[in-house]
Amino acid sequence: MTDTPAGSSVPGRLVPEPVPTLPGLAAIAEGYDLILCDVWGVLHDGTNAHPGASDALMRFRARPGAGRPRRVVLVSNAPRPWAGVRTILDGFGIPREAYDAILTSGDLTRSLIAAYPGARIHHLGPERDAPIFTGLDLTLVRAEAADRVVCTGLFDDTRETAEDYRATLEALRARAVPMICANPDLVVERGGRLIPCAGLIAEAYEALGGAVTYAGKPHRPVYEAALELAGGLDGACAPEPARVLAIGDALRTDIAGAAGFGIPNLLVARGIHAEELGVSAAQASLGDIAEWLDRQAVRPDAVIERLVW
Repeated sequence: MTDTPAGSSVPGRLVPEPVPTLPGLAAIAEGYDLILCDVWGVLHDGTNAHPGASDALMRFRARPGAGRPRRVVLVSNAPRPWAGVRTILDGFGIPREAYDAILTSGDLTRSLIAAYPGARIHHLGPERDAPIFTGLDLTLVRAEAADRVVCTGLFDDTRETAEDYRATLEALRARAVPMICANPDLVVERGGRLIPCAGLIAEAYEALGGAVTYAGKPHRPVYEAALELAGGLDGACAPEPARVLAIGDALRTDIAGAAGFGIPNLLVARGIHAEELGVSAAQASLGDIAEWLDRQAVRPDAVIERLVW
C-alpha cells in the first residue's frame, strides 16, 4: 500500500502548499532586514513609474530595525553602471529615499572585463550602453578582431530578434570567442510591450556552442555582491539570507535566482507575466493563479499584484 503524503489527495504525490497573495508589503515586512528589489517591472515599466512601489520601499526603510537599519538595495539587470540607473530613476521621479544602493549587471560586467586588462572587446549592443566601458583598460574593435565580446542588447529592440544576429554569432563561435552577457533578461516590459534583451542573444550563442558568462540575475555572483554591498552600508556583515527578501517580476531571473540562493522572494504579478496572468489591462484584477503557478519551473514564496505598502 502506498502512503499518501500530508496535504495530498493523490497516493504518492505531494501537492504544493498554496502560494499566498499579499495585499501589501506591510503584511511581511517585519520579518526582513534587507530587500533586494528589481527595478524594471517593479518600480517602473520603462514608460511610467509605479509610485506605490517607491512608497512601499520608503515605508520599509523607515521602520525600526531588529538591531540594524532596514535597507533596500536595488538589483537590476541593466547593462550600465549603477549611476546611469540612478539617473533614469531620477527621471521617473522615483525618490532616492526609496533605496540605499544600486547594483547592476553593468557593474558586474565591468568587473569581469577588468580581469582581462588590455582586452580587445567587441561591443554587441546599442551605443546607449557604451558607458559600461568607460575608464576600463580595453580596446573596442570590430567582431572579427575581438578576443572577447560583450553583449548588452539588440541594436534595435523594437524590431530585431536574436535570429538577426545569427551570422555574427556563427562567425564569433568559429573563432571560439567567449561572450559576457551584460543583461541575462530575455525580455522586459516597456509600456505594456515585451522587449527582447541581451539574454536572448546569449542563449542563441550558447545554442551554437559558444561560451557565455552571465553578469546578473539569476546567477549566484550577483547575490553575493548584493549582500556584500548591503553589509558594507553599515560596516557590518550582511544579513542572513532568511532575513532578506527579493522582490521582482520575473520567475526566470528574480524568483529563480533568489530561490537558488536561499532568499525568500515575492513575485510582482503586474510585470512581464501580466499578460499570462490576465492583468495586462489597467482595470483587470488578479484572480486565482494557482494553476498557472503549478505549470512553472519555479514557484515564488508569495505574490503581490503590484508592489504597494
